[in-house]
Parts: sequence; C-alpha cells; structure tokens
Amino acid sequence: MFPEFEIVRRQRPVTIAVDSTSSSRPAANAAIEVACDGPVSLTFTSGGDELTGRYDGRRVWLEATTGSRRTTHASRRHARVRRGAGRFALTLTGTMLTALTQETDAAWVARARVDLSELGIEPRDEAWLADLTAEHEGAAADVRTGAFGQLGLRDIRAVTYADGSPFRDDDGTVLLTATSAGPGFFPTAHTSVWALDPTTYELVHRGALYFRREGLVYGDHATHLMRDGDEWVVTTSTWAGFKAPDEKDPGKPWSPVGVTIARSREDVTRGEHVLDATPLSLPTDGLRSVGVWDPHLVRRDDEWLVGYVSAEKYFAFHPVLASGPSLDALSLRAARSDRTATEGTTLVPLGGTVVVGASDGRDNSRRVRARYPIFDLDLNEVAELRSAYVSNLPWPTLIPVGEEWLHVAFDGTPHGGLLPGYGTHGEVVLSRSTPSRSTRGRSD
Repeated sequence: MFPEFEIVRRQRPVTIAVDSTSSSRPAANAAIEVACDGPVSLTFTSGGDELTGRYDGRRVWLEATTGSRRTTHASRRHARVRRGAGRFALTLTGTMLTALTQETDAAWVARARVDLSELGIEPRDEAWLADLTAEHEGAAADVRTGAFGQLGLRDIRAVTYADGSPFRDDDGTVLLTATSAGPGFFPTAHTSVWALDPTTYELVHRGALYFRREGLVYGDHATHLMRDGDEWVVTTSTWAGFKAPDEKDPGKPWSPVGVTIARSREDVTRGEHVLDATPLSLPTDGLRSVGVWDPHLVRRDDEWLVGYVSAEKYFAFHPVLASGPSLDALSLRAARSDRTATEGTTLVPLGGTVVVGASDGRDNSRRVRARYPIFDLDLNEVAELRSAYVSNLPWPTLIPVGEEWLHVAFDGTPHGGLLPGYGTHGEVVLSRSTPSRSTRGRSD
C-alpha cells in the first residue's frame, strides 16, 4: 500500500528566545537569554510579582517575590555549573519558571525551576500578561527577549486542506504544526508552526498558536491546522491544563485532556496568535473513556471524518474514528480498544479513499508493538507502514511529494538535563521513499 522508507535527515532546532511579533506577551510563553562572563540576573516583572533567575558564576537559583512574600528556589543536585556558563536564560512556560545555562557549544541545561501556581501566581491570566516586562543586570551581552522557542519538536502534523491534502506555501514548502517541548511536562509546551522544504529538509519556524479558554490563555498542543474555504480550523488537545490523577490522593482534583476547536480568518501560519477555543465533542459511546486527544480531520463527500485517541485511563489509550454530516453531529464509527498504547491517529487520502495511520507504542502487546499500523475506515488493519520506528511514539505523518512520500516523525531524545523530567523530547526524524518504490494510486 505504501512504499518502504529510509531515514534521510535528523535535526533538532533548539531555541530558547524567539523574536516576538508582539510588543507584549500574548501567552505565558516568554524567555530572556544573554551571553555572560560573570554574575548576572534576569527578571520577569508583572504588577507586584517579580521573578528572578540568578547566576553568580558557580550556582543558579530563582527568587520569586509576590506582595510581601519572597521565596528562593534552588536545586541541590543541578544548581552548580561546573565549567562555567557561556549563556544564561530565564523562561516562563505555562506556570513553570525555569533558569537554564549553556556551556560553549553544549546543550542547554535546566538548573532551577518553580511552579508559580504553587506560589499563588497565575501567569496565564491576560491582565497579568499585559504588564509583563523582562530586564537584566550584571555581566550580560547579546540580550535576546521574546517568546520561548523549544527544546524539541514532537506531535508533528502536516497543515492540510479540508480534503486532507497538504497545504503548501507559495514557495513550495510544506507547512507543519508541532508541539514545541518546554523544560518540563506537557503544560510547559505549546503549538508552533513550521515550514519544511521537501528538498533540502530545512525547517523554518513560522509562529505559534495559543488558545483562550476558561478565562485563561493556554499553550495547548497536539494540534491539527486545516484550511477550509476562507478560514482556518484549528483542533487541539488540552494538554496545557492537564493534571494527572494523584494515586496517593484519589480525591484530589485533576484535569482530564479533551479536544477544542477554534476558527480564524487571519493568517495563523505566521506570527503569534491567541485563538478562542471551545470544546469539540468527540463521541466515546460504549467506551470506557477518561479523556481524548490527537484530533485529525478530513471532509469527504459531505461527510466529516475525525480521528482521535481515547484513554481508558492515564495512560492506556487507543485510536478512535468518528464521522458525521457536521462537526457538531459526530457519531462513533470505530474504535480499536485492543490497543493500550496507540496514538497519533492520522487520516491519509490514498487512491480515492482515506486510510487511517497510527503509532503502536512499545507498551502494547508484543504482536502490535513499535510499528505503524494502517487501518481502513472501520479500523480494520490493512497494512503496515515500513518506516523506522524510533523511540517514544512517533506519528505516521505522511506527505506526498511528486512521485514520492515524506514521513515526518520524532523520537524520545530529551534535551535540557535531568531536572525537567519527562517532556523535553523531540528530535525530528525525516524519512523518504524512492521513485522505484512509489505506490500507485496515490492522491496528491
């Protein structure tokens, strides 16, 4: 059904501070980065809140002042910089404040961090963001301020038209959305937009999408961006507000993951945008479901198809497909509840029909582990994508390019040191078919 693929490029565009197109921060996604040859301090200020990262030439720590309360936050294991820092950065990603250092020609390493929500600060509030400023003191040079970029890229999807075909820019580049990994778990990430040259494989950052819901602005991600007529339709997963259930305290409140939808007539493929998001109801009738994520949409013959993931618990999940005459009248079409670690549900136009790709993670049973299954629209498995299955849960993002295909995946390689824990992963892995292996009946 599909050709065999070979890896042609691996890349990881790590960026701390990205120039912003906005004079103020539209979301809790900010960074200040400097070159340093001695002690330096970096500060975010909003109203009566002052958030400072300090580096004295040997150690890194954070200070947070809110009202009359001042706290200091240092890591016993990770604060010391043993060979000196060439660059120092302070980032705000969701509610997480993080200080990082970079030795010459080396990776960025998180040295201190604190969750501001534990200090009574809500940085996702637009009034708080409107007053946010950044400044520096000490031995600082080459100062960069703006949005936080990424430590890695994952959950990569092609930007598409409603029929599922890839949206290409005027210069022939393919547009992608990705989860830009922050220095920590999922609430520190956000959705970014990229241009991929299908010949040179160069990735260029285009912008970022944030989502206004429940009175706050979130960096939700695992997103599908679709062009439908003269508007953009954006569906995303509410990972930025996710709080896992506390096994030690089952009565403690937690926030499940759902899917939202937003629409815009602006060019959301460039610059930073805050979109008003509302819940998209995805059916789970007959399923034991505590959450849904990874939306992907196609409209075919006046019918909407929506692929997504449903979780029986955190974290045991499987692919689902819904259909209906409109996005507010969907019904469950099929589910593969025999899987327990399968996600990245992706709808691919092929030969006049649509097939469904997914990613079988290594936590599945042995027979369906570390592979890319291809399903029909009833989620019967009909083929397997023959492409390198790298670490973590790479997605089957397939892009037709002439007589060939590109497979855009990602792996589980972390970046940022040990302090952030899980969630910093995402090296981009590009694979390509060859003309001699191309499949017939492919739809462009």
